[in-house]
Amino acid sequence: METAAYLNDSGIALTEANRPNDAIPLFEKALSMEPENPLLWLNLGIARQRTGDYEDALNSFSHAVSIDGNLAEAWTSMGLIYYETEQFELSEECYHSALMADDNNPKTWNNLGALCFTEGRFEEARHCFEEAVSISPLYYEALFNLCDTCRELKDYRAAAEFARILAGQNRK
Repeated sequence: METAAYLNDSGIALTEANRPNDAIPLFEKALSMEPENPLLWLNLGIARQRTGDYEDALNSFSHAVSIDGNLAEAWTSMGLIYYETEQFELSEECYHSALMADDNNPKTWNNLGALCFTEGRFEEARHCFEEAVSISPLYYEALFNLCDTCRELKDYRAAAEFARILAGQNRK
């Protein structure tokens, strides 16, 4: 017998195998069994996001956070969609909501830093990237962004240190 958990697990596997179009019907069927399960809505949103269907993905993520406002991953995913569609104010609001739910997520800090960098708010960007690296010291993307931000701020010594760390990671 197919359960919502089984359908969810299968949908996640398909999404991770870059088959989100095959995953979506499984998440939808699971939601017909458990319509108030925020993780099913989150996973449906992730699959929809991977297909490029941002509107339906946003609807799924919004539904997830309406059930569980502390679902940081849904907030971060919405923030990324808003960032990619250049709705920066909405993106920032979502990232802050994600951090209120879980301020220990390096991806959210990195994404917020990228947003601040894009807007030319380099000191704020540096702070965000430093937070990401303090949580996950070898987070390549955050280190790269931190290095770049330090160059923008003309802190060449710090930029060189982060470049050295990145170079060490590339040798592994």
